[in-house]
Amino acid sequence: MSKQKVPGGISDREAEVLALVGQHLSNAEIGARLYISVRTVETHVSALLRKSGVPDRRALAGRAAELTRAEQANEPIAVLPAPLTSFIGRDEELAALRTAVTAHRQVTALGPGGVGKTRLALAVAADMAAEFADGAWFVDLVPVADPALIGSAVARALGLGEQHGQGLDHSVLTGLADRHALLVLDNCEHLRDGLAPFLERLLAHCPRVTVLVTSRARLLVPFEHVYEVPPMVLDGDTGPSDAVALFLDRARALGRSIEADRLDRVDEICRRLDGLALAIELAAARLPTLGLDGLTASLADPLRLLVGGRRADERHRSVRAMLDWSQTLLTDPDRLLLRRVAVFAAPFTAADATAVAGYQPLEQNAIADGLARLAEQSLLTIGTAAGGTRYRALETIRQYAVEQLTATGESDTAYARHLGWCGATATALVAELPSGTAGWRSGFDTAIDDLRAALAWAAEHSAYRSEAHGLALSVARLTFARNLTGEAQLRYEQAAALADDPATVAAALRHAAAVAGCRTRGTDMYHLYRNAAGTARRGGDTAAAARDLATAAITVFRMSDTFAQTPAPGEAADLLAEARALAGDDPGAAAAVALAECGVFAHTGDSAGREPQAGRATAVVLAQRAVELAYRTEDRLARSAALDALAAAQCWIGDNFAAADTARRRVQLLTASPDTPAAVVEQVGALAEAAEICLGVGDLPSARRYAAQLRDLPILAERGDFATSRLLVADALAGHPGDVLAGSSRFTDAWELAGRPHAPHLTPAAAAVALIHGLRDDETARTRWLAIAGELGTGSRDKTAYGAVFAAILLLHRGRAADAVAELATDLGDMDVRDIWVWRHWYYALRAEAAVLSGDPTAAEYLATATTVVTGDPTAEAIVARAAALHAGDTERLVAAADAFATAGCLYQRARTLTLAGGDRAGEGVQALRELGFATAAAY
Repeated sequence: MSKQKVPGGISDREAEVLALVGQHLSNAEIGARLYISVRTVETHVSALLRKSGVPDRRALAGRAAELTRAEQANEPIAVLPAPLTSFIGRDEELAALRTAVTAHRQVTALGPGGVGKTRLALAVAADMAAEFADGAWFVDLVPVADPALIGSAVARALGLGEQHGQGLDHSVLTGLADRHALLVLDNCEHLRDGLAPFLERLLAHCPRVTVLVTSRARLLVPFEHVYEVPPMVLDGDTGPSDAVALFLDRARALGRSIEADRLDRVDEICRRLDGLALAIELAAARLPTLGLDGLTASLADPLRLLVGGRRADERHRSVRAMLDWSQTLLTDPDRLLLRRVAVFAAPFTAADATAVAGYQPLEQNAIADGLARLAEQSLLTIGTAAGGTRYRALETIRQYAVEQLTATGESDTAYARHLGWCGATATALVAELPSGTAGWRSGFDTAIDDLRAALAWAAEHSAYRSEAHGLALSVARLTFARNLTGEAQLRYEQAAALADDPATVAAALRHAAAVAGCRTRGTDMYHLYRNAAGTARRGGDTAAAARDLATAAITVFRMSDTFAQTPAPGEAADLLAEARALAGDDPGAAAAVALAECGVFAHTGDSAGREPQAGRATAVVLAQRAVELAYRTEDRLARSAALDALAAAQCWIGDNFAAADTARRRVQLLTASPDTPAAVVEQVGALAEAAEICLGVGDLPSARRYAAQLRDLPILAERGDFATSRLLVADALAGHPGDVLAGSSRFTDAWELAGRPHAPHLTPAAAAVALIHGLRDDETARTRWLAIAGELGTGSRDKTAYGAVFAAILLLHRGRAADAVAELATDLGDMDVRDIWVWRHWYYALRAEAAVLSGDPTAAEYLATATTVVTGDPTAEAIVARAAALHAGDTERLVAAADAFATAGCLYQRARTLTLAGGDRAGEGVQALRELGFATAAAY
């Protein structure tokens, strides 16, 4: 296995793009330099951001040289925080922990707060990174308040996003499934209950991953190997001990040197601090103000060391003693301020601290100065970000301050104010949602850990149940907009659990159901709508209950391929009957019931003994009624769903032109829809359907436009396989091989990251890529993509119209017309309508051409049938016109057909048509094929 820096290596083209990003060139400039499209550059930059684990383009540019060198040297990258201070001593500990990590797949570096677990783990990870083909990765779990979000934190650190139909935990498992990597999970003691099962799944699914955990408590699981991190060594063999060396190093950083004859005093201080690294560093930080004598005097008074804290168990006693001592050096207002800002889970600004901690007896105008003093005392760290200076308490200090906050009876007030600040912050972020700017995303990323922590606190305090409900709704909206759809569904469900009013509960459940739809979780969507119906019914809103029951019923059919377990036969019909009984004269309920009737009939109607064509006509009538009823409401989404049913029914009876008009109408209807989960579900479906149906009527420009809009939907950012699937097919048929090859990389990246799932609805895309490689005479790549298509699967149906169409195009290109006739020999009337779908016109047109070129005696009959079927389809008409010209030996009509292909936006077919015209035109066609990137077509 070649060495890779991240889950997925950097390709040669990505390396070229990366180098130019490092030169701070724009996408347009990079595209011009490399002779590729701006869209292709965007795709490569997106992949590089994910693979390198950096948050934005600026960071990617800053690391371009490092990544390029590592790529060229075939070395793994250690994605670890850069230490701000030097690592001192600990040779024996480094060797011991290194040995443990080499011998065991899960090692816990155990010890009290402040002993130096994190620095030791980072040192070992940096030292061992070269031994792991996919490098070493660091995950800070300090901000994570909910054990259910461990996977989210790991995914963020690895640069992984939520995959098609799966949550972030699954993304981590699939992203690391075949990787050889070291994962450092830091500060895990508060997440033990959730971490143990997470690690068990990770180690089981990712056999080449090793996990190094730092924690103050054991995980207590069978696969855990514990290494107890000792304090700094207090006895030096030939010189200063490690503890003394650490003190001296930190003192020198402050511009203080200590004479050799006073090293014994330093040794005494280190011993009194039990060799704890954090305590020693804090003591050294006091040296400029207290001096060695002052430090010694402070340590001599044990009562001062215990002020403000309760007695702790022996394992934590030294850290608590050190922190008690550190606190005694503060003024009362600064101690109070430290306690109050300890409620922040993530770095905060002075303004944030003022809003939360600025109440009596602290004055608001004194908060900024107080923060500066706490930073000077090393009780807060200072960092810079886009929003300015940010403060953060080291975790051990923060936990200590929180305990004091509770002990002094101030915690409820402080957390309530933090909750209020979080509520206001969330409300402001929600107000910015329409803009969707990078600034909004940065603001969300900065605030989300605090929002989660505040929500967790409020949910446990009944007095703040209303505030918790409101915050849960805001966080749900924010996480959905940030494409954290798994958490968005969780938060909507949490909001429902925190509400009392049935109408409010049902509304939250409907939002959760819609998000489940965005995640292609049909089972979740179905049950959530049923729960919403039950809640609405208990609240006396029978019309809403009817809408929810009908929506649950139609979900069985609209989302049929996304159910983990399909409902029992007849269950949807039972829901429909119940909905019909409750609907009354409510327009929305009537429209929902009518839509459900379409779905139930489409899947069960033929069992009533109707002739197929009669059943299909009935389906159209039912769908038209659903549309009529939906348009009596003001609900755009109800109208969209009804139009979806109508387009499907029209395709079912073979009226692709009517279906295309309906699909375009549906897309237009949703143009101004808000980015709510329910609207996004409809937008995704509408664009996918429109792209497909436009292919079915030969409108290639519209098909490519709709497919590109689908690809660019934010909700599909991490679902590149589905997002690019329609565009791959449209680009292949239009003759844009460069775009197909670029898009295919995103497709396979996403599919492999999702664990290479069985997904029959993606098979046409893989088959289209295989077609392009075949037209380029790249048999190796074609074979690989046919294998991908096979792995995606065609379900139980082994013959599809699109498969025959793609095969025929390639066979005709290679001069094997008789084989193309055989490929298209099946009568469409003998195929399942789902396998014909939008391919009717392509099938008939190509069959006519294949018959002509092979000298088939029925060619005239095929031509007559095709001419009747494809009338109005510019692409299929051009194919039939080409076939008729070949049948008549009319070169001028061949040239006219080539012009028709150009007008239809079908570049490949235009070029191939010219090659068939002979003479100078044939040379022009060969040159056009070469310029497009295709191999020369066979002559007939």
